[in-house]
This record gives sequence, structure tokens and C-alpha cells, in this order.
Amino acid sequence: MPLRFVLADDHGIVRAGVRALLEEASLGEVVAEAEDGRKALELVAEHRPDIVLLDIGMPNLNGLDAVERIKKVSPATKVIILSMHANEQYVVRALRCGVSGYVIKDAAVEELQRALRTVATGETYLSPRISKQTIRNYLKSTKSVLGPVAQLTARQREVLQLIAEGRNTKEVADTLKVSVKTVEAHRLQIMQRLGIHDVTGLVRFAIRIGLVSSET
Repeated sequence: MPLRFVLADDHGIVRAGVRALLEEASLGEVVAEAEDGRKALELVAEHRPDIVLLDIGMPNLNGLDAVERIKKVSPATKVIILSMHANEQYVVRALRCGVSGYVIKDAAVEELQRALRTVATGETYLSPRISKQTIRNYLKSTKSVLGPVAQLTARQREVLQLIAEGRNTKEVADTLKVSVKTVEAHRLQIMQRLGIHDVTGLVRFAIRIGLVSSET
């Protein structure tokens, strides 16, 4: 049976390239595309695809936090991260979130095709560039490699990302459909847990751990 895909990347040209690759390889059909993590989550809930190809650095809801929610709304959907980042922090957290594959964006076309076929059979695929030490650290399940981000809840990471993207308190509240007081409480808790006491510091931290791009 042909596979059904959802593509999620904030760069249209990347989505177009991946779509063309899938069509050329006759691997299946792209049923929907998203430019941010929140939209990807909505599309997965609507279409229940076989595989989601997901970038990490997306606005509104980053890819890693989106994975956790995707696995809840559509447990049978497999997720492949397609990212520029190969460092340990991203890979280990992605594996803990339940991804079935992690492919570096500069990989050859054949590698992405191999990853898709591997994941479709129920196996896990990791780019060869991902170090054996990274995999060992994942298998050990040590929280230390995640650093301070492990101290934040999923909702706190959402609030932090939106703040770092330049949203004011009301805009964050409107996006998350909560009260302004709730957002303020989350922001205070985030600052206390991270030991950061101003918005500028929160933005720098969010960039460092990959919640937002330095171009945001």
C-alpha cells in the first residue's frame, strides 16, 4: 500500500523538494503540508498519516514538542525528524519523544529514501553522522544530556518558545487559549527553574537549546 505523508517545515522550498523526492521514488502520497508545529499537529489529527516528516526549528510549536503530541493524537503515525542539527541534545530528546527516524538535512537523496523504507517496516533509522556515543547516552537514559530543558514542562516550553518569538503576554495567552494570569505564572516558573530573570535571557536560552532560531 502506498504510504501517506504529512510534511512539516517552515521553509516552502524544503517541503517542495521533499514532496518531489517522494513522488519521484513512488513512495506514496503527501496528503498535507504544514509550516509550523501547531499546524502539523492539526493535520496529523485530521489525516492520520503513516509518516510525518518534521523539522525541529519551526514557529509556534517546535518539532520536538510537536512529536510528543503527535504520538498522543495518532499513535500509529511514525515520525521522522529531518533537521540541520546533529548534536546530541536534539537527537537524544527526539528519540525519547518517540521518533522512528532522524535524518540530517544535507543527507543524500538515497539516504532519505532508505530512511523512509526502514521506518515504514517498523524499524528505526538514524543518519550515519549521528555518533555512537549519542546512541549510548540515549540507551542509558541519562537526563543530564538534556540539560536545563529537562526542568521545563511541555507547556512551559511552549510559553518559552512564544515569548522568544516576540509574542507579548496577551498574544501568548490567545495562542494557547489560556488566561494572561496563567501565562504570567508560567513565565515566573520558567525564570525560577532556569535561574534567568529577564526576557532577553530567556530568548538567549531558547536560541541555545533550539526552541527558536537566531533569525527569529
